[in-house]
Amino acid sequence: MSQTRRIGLSLGADHCWPACYEEIVKRLDLKLPAAGGTVDFSVERVKVEPFDLQATPNYDVVLDRITHWFPTTREWIKKLAIDGTYVLNNPWMIQAAEKHTTYVAMMRLGFPIPKTALLPPKEYPDEADVNTTIRRYNKLFSLDTVGDSVGYPLFMKPYDGGAWRGVSKVDDRAALHAAYNASGTQVMHLQKAVDDWDLFVRAIGIGPQINCVKYDPAAPLHARYVVDFNFMDAQGWTTMQRYARVINAFFCWDYNSCEALRSGGTFHPIDFANACPDSQVTSLHYHFPWTVRSLVAWTLFCAYTERKPRFNPNWQPYFDIADTDLPFEEKLARYDQLARTYFDADRFDEFRRTHLAHLDEVCIEFFRTTRARDIIREKVAMLFPKHEIEQFTEHFYGLVQFWCKTESDRLGTGPA
Repeated sequence: MSQTRRIGLSLGADHCWPACYEEIVKRLDLKLPAAGGTVDFSVERVKVEPFDLQATPNYDVVLDRITHWFPTTREWIKKLAIDGTYVLNNPWMIQAAEKHTTYVAMMRLGFPIPKTALLPPKEYPDEADVNTTIRRYNKLFSLDTVGDSVGYPLFMKPYDGGAWRGVSKVDDRAALHAAYNASGTQVMHLQKAVDDWDLFVRAIGIGPQINCVKYDPAAPLHARYVVDFNFMDAQGWTTMQRYARVINAFFCWDYNSCEALRSGGTFHPIDFANACPDSQVTSLHYHFPWTVRSLVAWTLFCAYTERKPRFNPNWQPYFDIADTDLPFEEKLARYDQLARTYFDADRFDEFRRTHLAHLDEVCIEFFRTTRARDIIREKVAMLFPKHEIEQFTEHFYGLVQFWCKTESDRLGTGPA
C-alpha cells in the first residue's frame, strides 16, 4: 500500500527557493519503503484561508516562512503543531524569544557575547496607566553611566531585532544621547562593539546541517555572502557549526542563522535570532543551492520519520553543563551533543545515505538547467531595475554554475 506524506510551504514573498525546492523533490521521484508498502511525497503551497479549530491536519510537515509577522498563519501553524504536524520553526519560540532573550540565554551558557545592556524607552505613549507606572516606578538613571559601563564604541539597536528600525553605531556620549533621543518609544539595547575583528561569519543551520559563510556587511546586499573556502581553520569551523546547532536546538528552531565576529581568535556571536533567514538567490547566489538541498533533505527526513514537534524546550540539561567548572570549549562540545540528539543527527545522516544518495547528483543536474536559470531570472526581475535584469541573471546563474562545478569536484563526479 502506498502512503503520501504531504509537505506544505507556508510562504510570503519567497519565490526562487520554493520553485527550486518543488522541482528537486519532483526529480527525486521518491518511493521509500514503509510498513506494508511505500511512501511518496507531495509538496503544496499553503493558502491563507479561514480554518476550523477542530479540523484534521492535512500536512505532515510545514516549512513556514511568515509566522514571525503574519498572525493568521501563526495561529494556524500552532493549531497544526498541537495536532501533531511537524513545523519549521517552533512558532511559540519565534513569538516569545526576542533577540534579547537569546542574548540572555546564551550568556547563561557562557557564549562570548559582547557586553549588553537594556534601556527603558526614551518616550512612552500618553496613556493614564502608563503615566502612572512611570511616575511610581521608573527610576531616574544616567545614560552616560550606562554607556560608560558598556564601553565605547557600542551599538544601539532594538531589543527585538530589525536593523531597518534604527541600529546606530555610537562612539561617544554625545552620539549616545543623540541616538537615544531618536529612538522614540522603542526598547533598545546597548551592545559593546567587538574590537579589532578580522572576520565576520554567518552560519546557516537547517536541522543538524550547518553552512558557514564569510560575510561582508559593508557590501551591497547581493554581494554580502562571500565566495571563499579557506577563511577559517578547522577549529573555527567546528566552533561556528556548534554555535549555530546549539542555538537552534536550544530554541527549537530548525532554520536559523548565527552571525559572529572573530577577534583575537575568539568568535563573538552578535545576532542569532534569525529564524527566517535570507534564502534568496539574489543574496545567497553561490550558497543558494546548498540551502535548497538542505531544506529538501531535512523536510523529507521529518516527513518520512513522522518527526513530532517539541512544544517545550528542555533547557535544564544545558544549564547543568553551564554550571560545571569545565572550560567553555568542552561545555560547547557537550551542548552540541545535546543539539545533535535533539535533531536526531545520526539517524538523519543514515537517512541521507540510504534514501537520498542521489540528492547531490539531482541538485547539480537541476541547477544546470534552463528551468533553474528561468527561476533565477524571475527573482531578479522582482528586485532589480529592468536594465539590470539580464546582467544580474547571468551573474547569479554563473555563481550557481560555479557551485555545481565545485560540488562535482568535491564528489568526484566532474569531467575526467
